[in-house]
Amino acid sequence: MSFLDKDYREIITKAVIGKGKKFTQATHSISPSHRPTSILGCWVINHLYNAKKKSDDTVEVNGSYDINVWYSYNDNTKTEVVTERVTYSDLVPLGIKDDNCINDEFDVICKVLQQPNCLECKISNQGHKILVEIEREFLVEVLGETKVYAKVDPKGTKYDDTDEDWDFAVTDDELNEIDPDFLESSSRSKD
Repeated sequence: MSFLDKDYREIITKAVIGKGKKFTQATHSISPSHRPTSILGCWVINHLYNAKKKSDDTVEVNGSYDINVWYSYNDNTKTEVVTERVTYSDLVPLGIKDDNCINDEFDVICKVLQQPNCLECKISNQGHKILVEIEREFLVEVLGETKVYAKVDPKGTKYDDTDEDWDFAVTDDELNEIDPDFLESSSRSKD
């Protein structure tokens, strides 16, 4: 097919030219103000992130979140919540990639498949720090301009979308197959 074929048209459009997914587990060390006796709870909040194309093969996702740990100290007689802001940078490899892009301008769409959450929270062996294991997962899509070739209908056939072309009438046979007691019989069978 030549570029100036009368039966085809070149359409320039934005399309997904790259796709990738990455699951990450990370362990963070938190230093509370008191020596912890036990962990009472852990949660992750205030997740913020952004993504940009790093190279032809990767997208970089930079973000942050707050880890809150509720712990007891002084032999379980007092409690406190310690909060620590954590930053991260994940490189997401593009597993699916299309090199037929017209220019070097890209948009990146980043979707969180798994919000950061706590898998495990425990006191370190030395007993002065709290170790928090976090998981997160992202899906990224890179959009770029590309060309699509469309075949032109040489006859210029026009299609009429009127309802007359469709036969939605119910036949007598179909009406005879309807069970009028369907709802009553199905509700009795659940009892």
